[in-house]
Amino acid sequence: METFDIAKLASYRENNRIEAKAAKGGLPRSMWETYSAFANTYGGVILLGVKEREDGTFETVGLTPAEVEHLRQDFWNTVSNRSKVSAVLPIESEVEVLEADDGMVVAIHVPRAPRDERPVHINDNLFAGTYRRRGEGDYRCTRQEISAMLRDQGTETMDSKVLDDLTVADFNADTVRAYRTRFRAARQGSSWTDLDDERFLRAVGAAMVSREDGKLHPTFGGLLMFGNDYDIVRECPHYFLDYQETLDPTIRWTDRVHSGDGMWSGNLFDFFFRVNRKLAESLKTPFKLNGIFRVDDTPMHKAVREALANCLFNADYYGVRGVVVRRTPDKLVFENPGDIRTGVEQMRLGGVSDPRNGLIMKMFSLIDVGERAGTGVPDVFATWANAGLPEPRIEEKFGEADRTILTLMLESDAKSAHNEQITDNNEQLNGPSEQITDNNEQLNGPSEQITERQRTVLRFVERNPSTTYEDMARAAGVSSATVRRDAEILIGRGLLKRVGSRKAGHWEVRGREES
Repeated sequence: METFDIAKLASYRENNRIEAKAAKGGLPRSMWETYSAFANTYGGVILLGVKEREDGTFETVGLTPAEVEHLRQDFWNTVSNRSKVSAVLPIESEVEVLEADDGMVVAIHVPRAPRDERPVHINDNLFAGTYRRRGEGDYRCTRQEISAMLRDQGTETMDSKVLDDLTVADFNADTVRAYRTRFRAARQGSSWTDLDDERFLRAVGAAMVSREDGKLHPTFGGLLMFGNDYDIVRECPHYFLDYQETLDPTIRWTDRVHSGDGMWSGNLFDFFFRVNRKLAESLKTPFKLNGIFRVDDTPMHKAVREALANCLFNADYYGVRGVVVRRTPDKLVFENPGDIRTGVEQMRLGGVSDPRNGLIMKMFSLIDVGERAGTGVPDVFATWANAGLPEPRIEEKFGEADRTILTLMLESDAKSAHNEQITDNNEQLNGPSEQITDNNEQLNGPSEQITERQRTVLRFVERNPSTTYEDMARAAGVSSATVRRDAEILIGRGLLKRVGSRKAGHWEVRGREES
């Protein structure tokens, strides 16, 4: 549980991790929407007894001890009622009673729900009572988002489904042959090497005997790995694999590989090896010998392979927009449909392997592609750090199309050094002194020093008191969310003040930090 420091109340703002409720007349009904939203996103803290001023700052409303005790009891009674809330997530210690100068506050820490309990919904209504958090507000989830969460609930990964309307004869024979060649090289002496195709495909998990007819049929993972695009899209209509290379800004794509063009199988195995070769070209290869032979496989090459494999292991192929891998002169971007089952922080730390497609991971690992112990992503971070490059960026996007995005910068520059790379259509939510791992706003107050960028913001606002966050962002060369965070720090330090309403007010620079 992240500690909420009541002494720094004035420095906090509503964001995707904090929600303030006055609760003077009892538990507000909208609190349960926030409970569901936090549980289905990153978790967060609900502050009862706190209201938001016009300028976005917090103040207490003066709850009495009797009111606080009533709120606590009402919360526990309601959250334990399954017709009101589908999951009880907080424990006793996660409901804190805090004392401020002007009254008491109840801080309810709502953790992110385990995937087998998501979607957390309210009012006994799955499709009308499931919410997520975006920025400062809660929104009702679409059926598509809810269906994605339901698919992730099971103990078996989604690629273990047996497809009774197909046979292993529907696999692409060239792909199967290429896989077996790589298997022989990686697993010399394996007894599986001499099996016929049907028994081999069953051994690696690409096919299983159906309980329906007792015959051998492809698994969904086997179809994704060895099938043809036209069969795969019958099972998941939004399936799409896309590699986009843009090395010349005057040309839309300098190279592109995508499934469905009729030029190749369109399956995961062939996509991986086609794209991996192209990504390898983007990496510098130092001259190194092993005996008389040059070593071309550097730690960065291995890290990029891991990033590509991880993207394929964790994609929700029933989701929309498909897998997209982008290469530009300064970065590699890996996007897959679906959120991160373990959460961003755990993915960054490693040690827990919970792939969305366990069979696909198994089949790749048998040919020495991909880590199975949850260490792949931490290894990517370590490799990038050793190379002196900006820290990789992991993002989750929720909405109509849940996305997981990993960005690997290939060049080091001043902005990259501050972890302020912004990928397409995404806003960074953390300041430069905070770790960029999960798009979560921190619960901590402002830092003791301001940065050069924050000084730039102050100078710009002093000249343009009616400016917007978007204007500040352009002036500072960062995203509007980053500059919003900077403004909060400056307000907390008494250097900046918002006068009037958000729409009609203006800014005042109250002091100048020494340069």
